Amino acid sequence: MGSGQVTSSEPFDFQGKHVTVAGLGVSGVPAAKVLHRLGARVTVVNDGADERARAQAAELEALGITVRLGDGDSLPEGTELIVTAPGWKPDKPLFTAAGQAGVPVWGDVELAWRLRGPDAAPWLAVTGTNGKTTTVQMLASILKAAGLRTAAVGNIGVSLLDAVLGEETYDVLAVELSSYQLHWAPSLRAHSAAVLNLAPDHLDWHGSMEAYAKDKGRIYEGSRVACVYNVADKATEDLVREADVEEGCRAVGFTLGTPGPSQLGVVEGILVDRAFVENRQKNAQELAEVADVHPPAPHNIANALAAAALARAYGVPAKAVRDGLRAFTPDAHRIAHVAEVDGVAWVDDSKATNTHAAEASLAAYESIVWIAGGLAKGATFDELVAKSAARLRGAVLIGADRALIREALARHAPEVPVVDLDRTDTGAMRAAVEEARRLARPGDTVLLAPACASMDMFVNYNKRGDAFADAVRELGSAEG
Repeated sequence: MGSGQVTSSEPFDFQGKHVTVAGLGVSGVPAAKVLHRLGARVTVVNDGADERARAQAAELEALGITVRLGDGDSLPEGTELIVTAPGWKPDKPLFTAAGQAGVPVWGDVELAWRLRGPDAAPWLAVTGTNGKTTTVQMLASILKAAGLRTAAVGNIGVSLLDAVLGEETYDVLAVELSSYQLHWAPSLRAHSAAVLNLAPDHLDWHGSMEAYAKDKGRIYEGSRVACVYNVADKATEDLVREADVEEGCRAVGFTLGTPGPSQLGVVEGILVDRAFVENRQKNAQELAEVADVHPPAPHNIANALAAAALARAYGVPAKAVRDGLRAFTPDAHRIAHVAEVDGVAWVDDSKATNTHAAEASLAAYESIVWIAGGLAKGATFDELVAKSAARLRGAVLIGADRALIREALARHAPEVPVVDLDRTDTGAMRAAVEEARRLARPGDTVLLAPACASMDMFVNYNKRGDAFADAVRELGSAEG
């Protein structure tokens, strides 16, 4: 790890400044309102001009904010700062023009960071390809168990702008950050930060794996107390090494094996801490039992260890780690057990929208009928199928890019029976469940872990998971 005193960004006076907000939506509308309230002269630009955008534009225009719909590419004259929605790609003409004109570009996270008061709550920040939301929610649960005023914010829950500017006061914030948000947050400096894992994702946005990793690694810049990394994922440790952090900040690893000094890990079913204890060469602190983690799948235990490391970096006692993990219940559609029908378990992991998440899900079960497919977003499936082939009893494929998975199965698991469902209507998931039932035997798990995004057939992964759960419950009631 590099070291060097990193100072927080200077306060920014918005009074009379020409600020362009790029994109309406979840982050753009609140950002425009906040900037307007601070005295900035705000122009909002947006690519689309659909009904929702027109309604949002009308709301902002009523406040005296200028909105340009259907033109998100040209830089409004006189712009001194751009505040962008996180999803806007860095290669958009708007940002090229801003670069040429020397205009800075911030995301909503950067804006929130700059607007924090002098006594603002420190941020414990989490990123990674998979597990971010669960880890941040576990972290918030642990912090609450320690009696701290906290909230899960950022890419989930309370918006960061609301958390920073609202009337509620916090001791510490558990902050989920996506690679998009980190790309546009140059001056963010966390108390402690974690990168859970790195796998190819959003490469269409970042342009390369190197650029994606670099944006993830920004989370460590200027960290004060701990940079938490995944011992099993060397790329995360490399990011810690490259980070420029404050003097005295430590690298802390988490592992599913026995931890070394400055690590958290697992010993005989116990989560233990060898990082935040006196004499870490010899001592270890018991934190919780594996059974306290719900569900106790390997990747979820890793999430719990990362959350525990950040909480311990903040000074939370061991008992609060155990109590917080016990109190935590995961969101829907994350390895959620839906039902057992005729000795077959049915599990909804619709949130597994990429190959890395699906691999973790498939590793949690021994004999699987796999329901997969959707939008691949440029992913390839050979490595996933090769690693999981021995566990597969059968596969049912759905969605636009199912052929990519079918071809990988033919190459790496030719003996596994495959059903290719060529339909995208509302009954497609019910048909997939029927086919999976035909393939499954008592003792098997039918696992919806699509390894793909959902938007080809469903509004989002929640709706996809709901359709699966509804179809499974119909099976169960038909049995009754």
